[in-house]
Amino acid sequence: MKNRVLITGINIVSSLGFNIDQNWENLKNGVSGTDYIWTFDPAAHQTRISAMIKPEFEDYAAAFAKKRLLSQMTRPTRFGYICALEAVAKSGLDFNTLDKERVAGIFGIVNSGNSSIEIKNDPKNRIIKGMSNALPAWLSIHFGIEGPSYSVSCACSSSAYAAGIAFDLIKNGEADVVITGGADSIVNPEEIDGFNELFALSTNNDNPKKASRPFSLDRDGFVPGEGAGILIFESEEHALKRGAKVYAEVAGYALTSESYNIMAPVKDGEGMAKTMSSALKRSGVSENEITYINAHGTSTTLNDLYETMAIKKVFGERAKEICVTSSKSMLGHTIGAAGAVELGITALSISEGVITPTINYDNPDPELDLNYVPNKSIKKEINAAISNSFAFGGHNASIVLKKYQH
Repeated sequence: MKNRVLITGINIVSSLGFNIDQNWENLKNGVSGTDYIWTFDPAAHQTRISAMIKPEFEDYAAAFAKKRLLSQMTRPTRFGYICALEAVAKSGLDFNTLDKERVAGIFGIVNSGNSSIEIKNDPKNRIIKGMSNALPAWLSIHFGIEGPSYSVSCACSSSAYAAGIAFDLIKNGEADVVITGGADSIVNPEEIDGFNELFALSTNNDNPKKASRPFSLDRDGFVPGEGAGILIFESEEHALKRGAKVYAEVAGYALTSESYNIMAPVKDGEGMAKTMSSALKRSGVSENEITYINAHGTSTTLNDLYETMAIKKVFGERAKEICVTSSKSMLGHTIGAAGAVELGITALSISEGVITPTINYDNPDPELDLNYVPNKSIKKEINAAISNSFAFGGHNASIVLKKYQH
């Protein structure tokens, strides 16, 4: 159990860009990716806004894969596929030199994205498109992965759960390299209406850029987003041998079940607090070492309140010294991709010494009084950080990262 797990590759596809460079620049500058839904006419729906990936992504994707291959994938599967190809390329991994039996692919997938919009636009390949394991399957074929390759489904925590499994595979000596992450999109009529029925989505249609308002008094639900996040996890020995760039070390994680309610978190953030405390204990990182938390931060009434309360339970008087941000203020909620996207942002923050902001923080909630890094990014050295994911069904995940020191 001595194997250390390092992050040697990161890529993101989102409403803020098609690759990590575009995303990181926009995240640092506090840009909102929210606009009006363009893949269907949203006029009859309560929510008509979303943080969507621009249509030019299809031209971008064509530079990485043939059109015929991409046509067999749904839109979110294409996000994940292209995101992974570029993540691997930028990491410097050469699959021709790897022991492919010691390479794995673990991904968080809530659904395949084979929605009514997808079927209407292109009804062909419906079986392949409908496979929830489509992304790991396509990537294992492309790279020749011969280790475990599969998907995990735990609602909004799916790709955080996948990252935890990826960590274990390397920590236990079962793999040298794991491609992990997730891809998702709920921007279709049935899922927009479904989440509206649960009063979960923002209906601030008149001002899309200001709609996602985590931790604010006037928050009114999350903005549906879409995208993909991919990370390369690698054993320290393997990474050092090839001279890989290291963004951060994965110190440990915790997965817990609240066993409480299909939608609402346990009152006062008790379940969230237990998850963070467990992750710290398992990682060997103390509460005093944490200086940054990339919060789940959905911009819903209960999540933001209870996550704030949970942070106070875990960190006590130190809670107000910790920078707490919500990437969803800019990216919207990317559902199955959220855990990986936000873990990637956390790793970049550690590597670059920059904490991206919580934008649209213009009307503070008196009950929520932590340092949410309002509206502008800050420079700060981060030695240890937590990335949180808390999902419908009580599926909680907290992952602890720290600055890598050889």
